[in-house]
Amino acid sequence: MKQDFPVTDHCDGQRFFNPDGVQAHSFGALPKWWWQQISSRQRARWPKTVSAAAYAPLPVLVPAGELAVTLIGHATFLCQFPRFNLLTDPVFSDRISPVSWAGPKRVRPPAVSLPQLPRIDVVLVSHNHYDHLDLPSLRWLAREHRPLIVTTLGNKAWLEKRGVGNVVELDWWRSHRVSAELDVICTPAHHFTARWPWDRCKTLWGGFMLQTSDNLIFFGGDSGWGSHFGEIRRLLGAPDLAFLPIGAYEPRWFMEPVHMNPAEAVRAHLALGARQSIGMHYGTFQLTDEAIDAPLHALAAARTTEGLDETDFPTLEFGVPRCGPLRR
Repeated sequence: MKQDFPVTDHCDGQRFFNPDGVQAHSFGALPKWWWQQISSRQRARWPKTVSAAAYAPLPVLVPAGELAVTLIGHATFLCQFPRFNLLTDPVFSDRISPVSWAGPKRVRPPAVSLPQLPRIDVVLVSHNHYDHLDLPSLRWLAREHRPLIVTTLGNKAWLEKRGVGNVVELDWWRSHRVSAELDVICTPAHHFTARWPWDRCKTLWGGFMLQTSDNLIFFGGDSGWGSHFGEIRRLLGAPDLAFLPIGAYEPRWFMEPVHMNPAEAVRAHLALGARQSIGMHYGTFQLTDEAIDAPLHALAAARTTEGLDETDFPTLEFGVPRCGPLRR
């Protein structure tokens, strides 16, 4: 049998898997979910559009020791450091699907458009799902900014074949030194990959720990709850800031292996020992059954249950930069 990748605790040489044995449901389970939506009408109705707010201007310069974070939408954040700018899972397209005329459509426009971005030096791509790897956005960024793109195993050749260069791919726990001011370490996640039914788990999924001159910053990508959060803390340290997904989690029988609900995201925050976490992966595309504002209400309830303050695990206003030193 041809071997494409190293055989590890999460890869058999050709396909990747979650080491604990709990895998995502197959595409064959989708009809059951669709039937439940029709028969019980349990899918919440989202608005067709959410009006764009009067977004605040992006900072031009970030002082030493500080960070500016702007939520653009879904899992796309602009992180402005004193000497470099970074984007996470950039998705600026109107739809997240193989075609431009069908599939989940964004209800909220990007809070910052592609031409409005400052110089982008580094891009993180956590996995190949359409709501995280958006090829038109990456092509535009590669053409206009030529950033370094750091992603997970199996995506480099695929991107290069489609005109996106300067790509580094990493296995879990592998690192890449971007500069004297930034090291990127790929971390485990509990998820799966596919862009078509026939390429399931042929590429890796993961998160990233950023080691900067001043801080540890964790970007969780997409993940279900798992023991890997505690392992990340044990091996890499507690992050000063963590970006954790809180949306796209219902129904639980289908989504639990791959998407945390807000209560599980709070557990992940505590397992990581993060000084502060920021919620993401909500309010942009309706991927699952919960209402558009359900993640925010559930996050508030989970914070109360765990005795956390809102500042311990907030969400950001779309398009409003949060600037300042990270909590210590």
